[in-house]
Amino acid sequence: MILSETAPNNVNWELMWAPYDETTYRDVLDLIKPHDIVLDIGAGDLRLARRMAMTCRWVYALEIQRAFLDQVCSDESYQFPKNLTVQPGDARCMPFPEDVTTGVLLMRHCDHFRLYADKLKAVGAKDLITNARWRSGVEVIHLQSERMPYWQIEMGWYACWCGAVGFKPGKVEHLTPELESVVHEAVNCPRCEN
Repeated sequence: MILSETAPNNVNWELMWAPYDETTYRDVLDLIKPHDIVLDIGAGDLRLARRMAMTCRWVYALEIQRAFLDQVCSDESYQFPKNLTVQPGDARCMPFPEDVTTGVLLMRHCDHFRLYADKLKAVGAKDLITNARWRSGVEVIHLQSERMPYWQIEMGWYACWCGAVGFKPGKVEHLTPELESVVHEAVNCPRCEN
């Protein structure tokens, strides 16, 4: 789907298909390991899911827009790897497979980051590869790591479990290059309170 310049402000971005560029796909593929069992949340046309299946043990691909999956599956030239399971449905409501080790969430306009992260953590997944928090670039979030309460951060960049990111201000004289290069994994930021 292509957004027109007159698209309404309340567009549900998570329901829109937005394939990413080759650099983004390569960044994700570089982080996938042969032993990984991947859950691709919002798999779209399965372009990335098929490529991940060539690298890892197994890929589960979830996609809410069945029309994309029907279109891909109806193409007789489309080759499905044997280690790819495709599931149409809403990842917010579906149970996640218990054997997932790594989640992939390419969704710059994700409104449900915390829900997906909580569900992945609950099944024991170790990592989430995503562009959802910073809305650009690809990062790996270690799901099982402890997170610092926001109020304990004196100053610096933070990325909250809810998906919010930002810079907590402090005294200018305390700002150092080292402090600028650290991102604190946090919980209970001001956005969580709202």
